[in-house]
Amino acid sequence: MIGDMRLSILDLAPIRPGESPADSFAASVDLARQAERCGYVRVWYAEHHNMATIASSAPSVLVAHVAAHTTTIRLGAGGVMLPNHAPLTIAEQFGTLECLHPGRIDLGLGRAPGSDRVTMRALRRSPTSADTFPDDVLELQGYLMGESRIPGVGATPGAATNVPLYILGSSTFGARLAATLGLPYAFASHFAPDLLEQAIALYRSAFRPSRQLSQPYVIAGCNVVAAETDSDAKEQFDEARRRRVVSILARGETHNDEAADALLASPAGQRVQQMLAYSAVGTAGAVADYLEAFATHAHADEIITVHHSPTAAQRLRSVELLAGAVGLAGAAVGGKGER
Repeated sequence: MIGDMRLSILDLAPIRPGESPADSFAASVDLARQAERCGYVRVWYAEHHNMATIASSAPSVLVAHVAAHTTTIRLGAGGVMLPNHAPLTIAEQFGTLECLHPGRIDLGLGRAPGSDRVTMRALRRSPTSADTFPDDVLELQGYLMGESRIPGVGATPGAATNVPLYILGSSTFGARLAATLGLPYAFASHFAPDLLEQAIALYRSAFRPSRQLSQPYVIAGCNVVAAETDSDAKEQFDEARRRRVVSILARGETHNDEAADALLASPAGQRVQQMLAYSAVGTAGAVADYLEAFATHAHADEIITVHHSPTAAQRLRSVELLAGAVGLAGAAVGGKGER
């Protein structure tokens, strides 16, 4: 499995302490370039709103920027929260991207708000918006195929670009929808691990072939910190866990390490830690072994990795070390020595 492992990256576009969104975007370009050199399949960006530590609120714009600074790697949304948008608008945006960067664009679709209820209202999103998600996916798909379901309305650009769609989810709802529509399914096990096995089993058993996909295709998310030593990787992951618990439980507040550790030890903090249940942390060889076992456990065709190293340089090194250990095409040979 190791030699055939398909690895991708979910870039959360983190805004690190003391840095700006512009710094985050520059780091995203560097990350995509590193992923391209190392042989990763794709890099995705997730739509989040009203989060001071995440810069990926406009995935289509970020994809356009990164695509202009890379040449071969696939790029896309992982995902666009479709109920926040009109399907026609998303078809036009990603149709434009496909015309500018043919054969390199993906469109992952989710139905969550990507933020809290107050922000959801600011987005002009109705509490019932998610109820029409399946119909919205079909409408969007029609635009991209050049077979609009709305008489007299087409996507320009977008029509007949056939940008590949992926259904994102963390429950059996998304699994069933992806299976029914014959689309690839990406499970958010990097932050919502509980229903991974159940959802993937349902998706595979219920899958119906489509024009886009003849057989099931599963992408599963996993957190990663690869470093030169186990202790260094653990220190980096501990810092990532502190930042996560503070961002979720203490928005807008600053906490030192001691206060963050106290939050982690609380019942609410324990629940936050459980979100990171699927995490590969250690030397490159140890991380590769974990991911091989995880791919088997998840029945995944591809693993999308979320590299949580605290600094941009450490994140690039994590990406490089893992690629070398797994043996991705284009990866530096040096990483293999740690197997």
